[in-house]
Amino acid sequence: MKALVYNGPGSIEWTDRPDPKIEQDTDVIIKVTTTTLCGSDLHVIKGGVATAPHGTVLGHEGVGIVQEVGRSVTHVKPGDRVLPTCVTACGFCRFCTAGQYGQCLNGGWALGHYIDGLQAEYARIPFAQNSMYRIPDSLTDEQVLFLTDILPTGFEVGVLRGNVKPGDTIVIVGAGPVGLSALLTAQLFSPANIIMVDFIESRRQKALELGATHAVHPDNAKDLVNELTDGLGADVTIEAVGFPAAFELVTDLIRPGGNIANIGVHEGPASLALETLWAKQITLTTGIPSALTVPQLMKAIESGKLDATKFISHRMPMSDMMKAYDTFKNAADTNALKVVLTNS
Repeated sequence: MKALVYNGPGSIEWTDRPDPKIEQDTDVIIKVTTTTLCGSDLHVIKGGVATAPHGTVLGHEGVGIVQEVGRSVTHVKPGDRVLPTCVTACGFCRFCTAGQYGQCLNGGWALGHYIDGLQAEYARIPFAQNSMYRIPDSLTDEQVLFLTDILPTGFEVGVLRGNVKPGDTIVIVGAGPVGLSALLTAQLFSPANIIMVDFIESRRQKALELGATHAVHPDNAKDLVNELTDGLGADVTIEAVGFPAAFELVTDLIRPGGNIANIGVHEGPASLALETLWAKQITLTTGIPSALTVPQLMKAIESGKLDATKFISHRMPMSDMMKAYDTFKNAADTNALKVVLTNS
């Protein structure tokens, strides 16, 4: 099969790899029909994720058709269209039994990280009983593709951990795909103001199209928040970039008693201004998703209340994987949000 392989910092190639095979009774082999690229993949390629071995097939966002199932897998069968989640959950470790699938001691963020992922023609999905959902016939690949990662990430790590409530003023720093996923899913809770903050004008415009009440350059964020909140600060701030300046901005914009939710993948340290925050009774959360909200988000998509296909900026055949990466990593010039690739 063909696959996108990480060969070390700055080096990837679209090349031949052996087809995956069942290794454990809990595995499923799928033909990947649709996949996409993620900012986390760029972090790996830059060398910012030291735990990713050289030679790994990248990708943790993709859907496909079951080819073969291990003996312990009972909920899907060959021919089913399926959605593997970005986190792998064994179901029995200390963290899985607490519903913290992202922290699974035998999985977690495994696909495209320390085991081969979904930017390939075929993929092996471990612990499929806990890490895979059937796709309803009524939904297309593109409609459910972002349930593999960015929608549950924005919803669980941003909106739910940020405790967004009706009438809130919330700030989301970073209008990339994850920040926009937080924007879409935050609207399910009817906040009064959703302020998107980004350097790139095209992304601010996209945020307004998707339901943000305001979209501003970082230099103007504090004045706007103060204007909307009578100087109190935002009820919830969400960091969806992974850079120190973005994290420091969300801590600066929060009101006393507010909630800061960090989603961004950070490669280095960021400052936490405890000299100004120590008495403010803030709550700060971090993490990756469990993907346990996939069924409810899928129902929202089926009902028409949630549509993330608007994130798709480019469509290509899977054979154009290298071109897709060039497009995605130069988003400031190409206006790329989500580049979707299909396996014909």
